[in-house]
Amino acid sequence: MKLFNGCALAVGIIMLSLAVTAQELVSRQERFSRADTLRGSNTPERAWWDVRRYDLTIVPDFEDKYTAGTNRMTYQVVDSGTGRMQLDLKPPLKIDSVVLASDGSKRPVEYAGGDIWYVDLPLQQAGTTDRVNVYFSGNPHIAIRPPWDGGWTFSRDSLDNPWMTVCCQGLGASVWFPCKDHQSDEPDDGASLTMVVPDTLQAVGNGRLVERIDNHDGTMAYTWEVTNPINNYCMIPYIGKYASINDTYIGEKGKLDLQFWPLQLHKAQAERYFPEQAKKVLRAFEYWFGPYPFYEDSYKLVEADNTGMEHQSNIGYGNFYAFGYRGRDASGTGYGLLSDFIIVHESAHEWWGNSITTNDLADMWVHESFANYAEALYVEYHWGIGAGNDYVYGVRRGIRNDKPIVPPFGVNAQGSGDMYPKGGNMLHTIRHSMADDTLFREILRGLQREHAHQTIDGEQLIAYFCDKTGYDYRNVFAQYLTTVQIPEFRFYFEDNRLFYKWQHCIDGFNLPIALTDYGSASFKLFPTATWQSVVLTDAQKELVTVKQLEYLYYISAVEGR
Repeated sequence: MKLFNGCALAVGIIMLSLAVTAQELVSRQERFSRADTLRGSNTPERAWWDVRRYDLTIVPDFEDKYTAGTNRMTYQVVDSGTGRMQLDLKPPLKIDSVVLASDGSKRPVEYAGGDIWYVDLPLQQAGTTDRVNVYFSGNPHIAIRPPWDGGWTFSRDSLDNPWMTVCCQGLGASVWFPCKDHQSDEPDDGASLTMVVPDTLQAVGNGRLVERIDNHDGTMAYTWEVTNPINNYCMIPYIGKYASINDTYIGEKGKLDLQFWPLQLHKAQAERYFPEQAKKVLRAFEYWFGPYPFYEDSYKLVEADNTGMEHQSNIGYGNFYAFGYRGRDASGTGYGLLSDFIIVHESAHEWWGNSITTNDLADMWVHESFANYAEALYVEYHWGIGAGNDYVYGVRRGIRNDKPIVPPFGVNAQGSGDMYPKGGNMLHTIRHSMADDTLFREILRGLQREHAHQTIDGEQLIAYFCDKTGYDYRNVFAQYLTTVQIPEFRFYFEDNRLFYKWQHCIDGFNLPIALTDYGSASFKLFPTATWQSVVLTDAQKELVTVKQLEYLYYISAVEGR
């Protein structure tokens, strides 16, 4: 067990996480089947091989809502103990055949129920690299309410042109192509996506366009490629009557290519709108988080028939070229109407979710809490710290405290939607407790620098905060992530002596309280579950109010014994 500055990634949070998991599993056993475990855990049939690359070809039929394709999966053997490979593909799609590249043999395939397919391969030595060509077809699952549920959409734009795409976060990429559908294993050597579409349409994918072939049969083949690792749910096709807009941004790593793909009917509007909004976002986020993570693959916004999603170097956009979230401000402060919510939030995921990806869906708070807080950091960068504070306080009204943010692990379970507003408020609370914005920014940049293009556990991120702050924040994260209790800070005065303590918290909750006027009255408290007291100056006493405490921290402040 590694120790760092007195803060260990120790049994405390691990046991707490496991305890919550066990309680959830016992109380809701009916929710999780064998199929959930096979989908959500790193099974022996997954663990022996490491995905190195996907080369995916898809041929969608708009009228019949039918797809056929091939995924050429390059893999490396990391454990030669088994040759049975688990692949994931959601019915009604089916795997037609699997061919092993090294000997050209057609391999036995078994459908095991749910989304699980087993392929029998010969035993291969650890370190061996090989490829399976997986052929698949069928009428795929259709999304009913994208992006909130997953699947294909076969829609039409306002000029009746076909318009197709996929959303699959949470549900997983196996809703539209066969893969190892587990967040812990990204294709280390990148991926390509070839789309064969009618020659009247354009096809857009992740990264850069590397080939465009006229098949002389009424179809075109577009091949897009990323050179960086990519999580499965971010590999997405967009097919429609698109126009292309190119621009550049000079950022921390030099020239970044920008591409914007609106529908042709919106090209003039997009030319006026996209470049300015994207550059404002990139300036703010490079300041807070460091260089955009995918300079090699470019930055791209693509118009979609849903509100939008964080597809790596290929962000889906459907916010009607309007500020706010389709004209609404989640914070209620007005600051949310000064920018385009979808461009801000989904671009934040390029750092939080796409560059840093969690190993298990249960740790999705790492993606969404940081992306939510990125909205406030964007506001702060452009309009000042007071505006950022107001924004965070405003989005707090969306917190439901319906269930824990962290659900059971290993079953592809997703926690409460509170991972957005409550997670953002948690990070803001921790930042204020640190009372060191320079260090807080360096932690954000350091996480991105040290874990770029990696998959991690939430516990690793928490350990990083402890290490860099020199303070044990494990129980603070546990309070907000694994319970629905709002910490209560109780206090009262006897003349200038302040009495204070925490209550209605988990054992060991130790959030510091820092209050400041950015001058001589600033001070810091370290409350516990027992009463403590300190003598304050008149100026310091004025800072201790219910309004101020609840404004800066996501807590309940109660004055009285």
